[in-house]
Amino acid sequence: MPMVTVHTLDGAACAAYLALPAHGTGPGIVVIQEIFGVNQVMRDITDWYAARGFVALCPDLFWRQEPGVQLTDQSEAEWQHAFQLYQGLDEAKAVADTAAALAFVRQHPACTGKVGAVGFCLGGKLAYLLATREAPDCAVGYYGVGIENALNEAAHIRCPLLLHIATQDQFCPPAAQAQLHQSLDGHPRVTLHDYAQQDHAFARPSGAHYDAAAAELANLRTLEFVVRALGLGSDPAAQRLAALWEEHIRHEFATRNTGETLATMVPEAYVNHIPVLTGGVGHEELREFYSTHFIPQMPPDTQMTPISRTIGTDRLVDEMVFTFTHTIEMDWMLPGIPPTGKHVEVPLIVVVHFRDDKLAHEHIYWDQASVLVQLGLLDAANLPVAGVESAHKALDPHLPANALIRRARRDSSDGRK
Repeated sequence: MPMVTVHTLDGAACAAYLALPAHGTGPGIVVIQEIFGVNQVMRDITDWYAARGFVALCPDLFWRQEPGVQLTDQSEAEWQHAFQLYQGLDEAKAVADTAAALAFVRQHPACTGKVGAVGFCLGGKLAYLLATREAPDCAVGYYGVGIENALNEAAHIRCPLLLHIATQDQFCPPAAQAQLHQSLDGHPRVTLHDYAQQDHAFARPSGAHYDAAAAELANLRTLEFVVRALGLGSDPAAQRLAALWEEHIRHEFATRNTGETLATMVPEAYVNHIPVLTGGVGHEELREFYSTHFIPQMPPDTQMTPISRTIGTDRLVDEMVFTFTHTIEMDWMLPGIPPTGKHVEVPLIVVVHFRDDKLAHEHIYWDQASVLVQLGLLDAANLPVAGVESAHKALDPHLPANALIRRARRDSSDGRK
C-alpha cells in the first residue's frame, strides 16, 4: 500500500501509510502508532482494518524528530531510541497531527463519512486526547500510557471511547488504573475493559508480553465497537449474531469458563470438529468435552488470525489461520498424539448456526493432513498434500499456485510414481 502525504494543521506535512478496502469504499480508521514509529507492526494493523472494510491510515507522528523512522522491539538499542523519540514528542502537536489525519481520511474519496481512531501505547493516550480535544466518531486506546495525568479533560469526551487496560501494565500501575476507573467508570460515553494478568503490549504479536487469547478478545471487542460506531455492516441482526459469537469465544479463550460457554448455547447444541469427529451433542456431553478436552488443552501461544467473516440470516462463517505450538496434549484436534513441540499454522473455518439468540451448532473444518505434515507425522513428499504453505497462501493469495501439479508432472516424466 502507498505512503501518502498528510497536510498538518500548522502548514507542514507528514507521511502516512494508507490501506484501502478491497471493495473500494468504507468508513475510516486512523491507526495511532506506538513508540516504534510506523513500523511493520503498525502497517500490519492498518492492513488488518482495511481487510475488514475500513479506509485505514497510520500517520508518522515522529516526523518532526526523525521522519520515516521504523524500529522494532527486538533490541535494547531500538528500545532506547524509541524512548528518546517518545520523550521528545510534543504531545499537543501529535494530537493535532492525528486530527489532520482524521481530516485526510474524511476527505478521501474512498471514505463513506465517519472516521474513528485506534491507538496503542503512546497512541492509546493520544486516542483518549483525540476524544477530548477533537472530533473523531469513536476512539479506542490499547494500554495507553499516562491517561491518568489527563483525566481533567474527561468532561470533554465527545465520542464513544473504549479503553483496554492490562492489569499488570508496568507503565500504568494499579494506582493509575484505579484513577481511570474512578473517573471514567460512570461516564456514559466510555467503556473500560480490564485484562487480568496481562502486561503492557499484550496485543503486539512480536512483544515479550503478547497473549494470543487476550489480544483476540481485545481485537474482537474493538472491531464490534468501531463497526457499531462507524456504521460498517450496520444490519442490527448481523451485529447481534456477531456479538453472540464473540461472547461465546470469549468464554472459550479468555475467561476459559465451561459454564459460561455453555450458557451461550441452546440445550441441544452440538459441536463437530469435522476432521477428527470430536465435540459433543447437548450440554452434558459438551460440558465434559469443553472442561476436559478443549479449554485446558489449548496451547498457551494459540493465535487466531482472521481472514474473513460472513454473516447470514441465522449463520456466521469465520475464516482464519489457527496457529499454535504443540506443547501439550490436544485431544480435540490430535487425539492420541503426544506433544511434538512443533509449530503449526493451518487455515480453519467455523460455521455457526444460531437459534433463539444462542448458538445451536458449530461445524469446524481444517486440513488435518497439513497439521500432520507440520508435526512430522505425515510425509508430503509423495502425497498431494501441503504443510504450512496452505496457511501462507490463505493469508497471501498471490503466492505461487499449482506446485503439486508441477511436481506430479515432473515425477511422471521421470518415471516415478
